[in-house]
Amino acid sequence: MPSDVAPFRIAIVAGVSVGRWTKAWKERRPETPLEVIPIPESEQRSVLTEGIADVSFVRLPIDRDDLSVIRLYSEVPVVVVPKEHPIALFDSVTEADLAGEILRTEDPADAVEVVAAGVGVLRVPHSVARQYARKDVEAITVSDAPETEIAIAWPTESTSPDVEYFVGIVRGRKASSSRGEAPTAPPPPTKQTTAKRPPQRGAKKPQGGGPAAAGRKRGARGSR
Repeated sequence: MPSDVAPFRIAIVAGVSVGRWTKAWKERRPETPLEVIPIPESEQRSVLTEGIADVSFVRLPIDRDDLSVIRLYSEVPVVVVPKEHPIALFDSVTEADLAGEILRTEDPADAVEVVAAGVGVLRVPHSVARQYARKDVEAITVSDAPETEIAIAWPTESTSPDVEYFVGIVRGRKASSSRGEAPTAPPPPTKQTTAKRPPQRGAKKPQGGGPAAAGRKRGARGSR
């Protein structure tokens, strides 16, 4: 049966996998459906400012005006080349090794097709190369290129309980934890547990050289 509840909308740029987080949401909030919207990086801000998505997984940098942004993880830079390209023989290359190569600037899905045909190379984060992996291309690490970063972002003025809950899931909040609630403090000790037991009549204070002390000394020596 169709749900009358509006879906919680999540936009993602290429290379981002949200399966573990959407699974957790469906288990904990089954009454609110989810909608995952793949987007190009050029739209990662507009989907938020135009109200198309409630949150977006973005690739930094991004204009942060009026947005709440939380960094999540870094991505290794790679170059995608045809399998027959000399660079494909190496585990990693440097920026200098790419001098003179034609860098593709199309959308990654289209660019990989062109690269596979032997025209140019593609510089992308490793997660994007993995998403569009093919048998006729190789992704080689660019060791001296800066890493990119993935973050989750949303309009600050549109922070809702659903947004807070999903961000909590992404940041590792367990199902048993509550948003904004401090841990319950243990009850204070009662007088019965804190009061000292009165000394018994006729009881003698144990001496330092008694059997118990001797036993402790023997045990200590034996453990050496």
